[in-house]
Amino acid sequence: MRNQGIGSWTARRARMSPDSVAVVSDGREWTYGQLHRRSTMFAHALAKLDVASGDRVAYLGPNHGNFLEVLFGAGQLGAIFVPLNARLTPDELAYILDDSGTTVLVHSPAHAAAAGALREVVPHVFDFDAYENLLAAAPDDPLDEPVDQEDVAVIMYTSGTTGRPKGASLSHANIHWNSFNLLIDVDVAGDEVTLVNAPMFHVAALNQTVLPTLLKGGTVVLMAAFDPVRTLELIAERRVTYLFGVPAMFQAIAATPAWADADLSSVRTMICGGAPVPESVITTYQRRGLTFLQGYGLTESAPSALFLRAAESTRKVGSAGTPCFFTDVRVVDAAGADVAPGVPGEVILHGPNVMPGYWDKPAETAAVLSADGWLRTGDLAVVDDEGFLYIRDRIKDLIISGGENIYPAEVEDAIHQHPAVADCAVIGVADERWGEVGRAVVVVREGQAVDPVELRDFLTSRIAKYKVPASVVFAGALPRTASGKLLKSRLRATYGDG
Repeated sequence: MRNQGIGSWTARRARMSPDSVAVVSDGREWTYGQLHRRSTMFAHALAKLDVASGDRVAYLGPNHGNFLEVLFGAGQLGAIFVPLNARLTPDELAYILDDSGTTVLVHSPAHAAAAGALREVVPHVFDFDAYENLLAAAPDDPLDEPVDQEDVAVIMYTSGTTGRPKGASLSHANIHWNSFNLLIDVDVAGDEVTLVNAPMFHVAALNQTVLPTLLKGGTVVLMAAFDPVRTLELIAERRVTYLFGVPAMFQAIAATPAWADADLSSVRTMICGGAPVPESVITTYQRRGLTFLQGYGLTESAPSALFLRAAESTRKVGSAGTPCFFTDVRVVDAAGADVAPGVPGEVILHGPNVMPGYWDKPAETAAVLSADGWLRTGDLAVVDDEGFLYIRDRIKDLIISGGENIYPAEVEDAIHQHPAVADCAVIGVADERWGEVGRAVVVVREGQAVDPVELRDFLTSRIAKYKVPASVVFAGALPRTASGKLLKSRLRATYGDG
């Protein structure tokens, strides 16, 4: 095949196991043969719209079989897939679509209102009904466009400290090598039944569960939205063997009344990531005799970096593990020298799964990628004397809430739009359910007033709900350096959780 990218995967699988079930979604089943045929028809439909190699095609909606058809159909042409965070506001989505130069958007019925506002940004917008009409009018003749491993396959947007999201450009090679890392660590089998209840617009759900399972010829069972009770039901009904979640999801599952008597006998592996994993969560699952693993990675590394494997999952509880097979990891000081065991340093990564850069942002790329390809993560860790890493803190001010990344600068920018706000800062505080939530520290303009409820209501129309601070406190002034830089360490000490 001339197509060496992930767009060729459906053809390769269809010739090996065309009648095996690839996807279960929305009450339907797709065999590998059907997934390939429908993806091919979508590729032909895109070609009729003059979509070619390098053009961007986006999807907005829940986990659904159509998500995968758009991904693989775009990949057949060498087009670039842009999965959109379904929780973003129309303004946030419009920025991403404009920044990426997306020409085609496929969206679910639930996002019709948002999609209507996006027609000014994207030339071709299709809801699921129009999408089906496109496929019905398209041929299913085989396609084999030339696609190189180093071509960009997917652009995944991650919020930036400047308040504007950046698109991590992941090549076909990045995704391939990440899959190899995962398959080595997890031993995904050809009979795997993978439950996907985390959103596929996040890198871990797509690249750590869905794509490795399809690569091996297993079945992915897609949930449109996470529901802890339904998760336990599906594990029993579908005999699920493998699933991923962020800590808040696993906590919610274990908190349901059905947990005590749930049939988990089919489960071989559970992976937790996306946020620091409390030891209590790990031990809760281990007490049920389950293999509960955790890892560490970033969107920019597609995401594999560290993994705590089954053999050490009990002995090294709380560790993020050691480097994945094809990824090199170092913990360094400010001068770039490796730190001694027990000394905090910044985590840096190198490997074929590390992105070539941010989409159309050379300056931002140069800030995190060295000339020889080492990625600065901005995360602090310590290494023990056996080489296991423990993530301790973040150099950046990133807040991770239930697996979602929240960048304070973006939230602060929205708060500053309120006419009564003179100054503000957002910090992260501990939360039992979500691990961490935002707290806004606000200085009100003289002679004006605003209460916390009003301010939070003001923000919900400007930023996604999960970014809205869970609490608001008021201050007379914010601590700053002589140059005007916020002293967030002092803010955390005064207004944080200690």
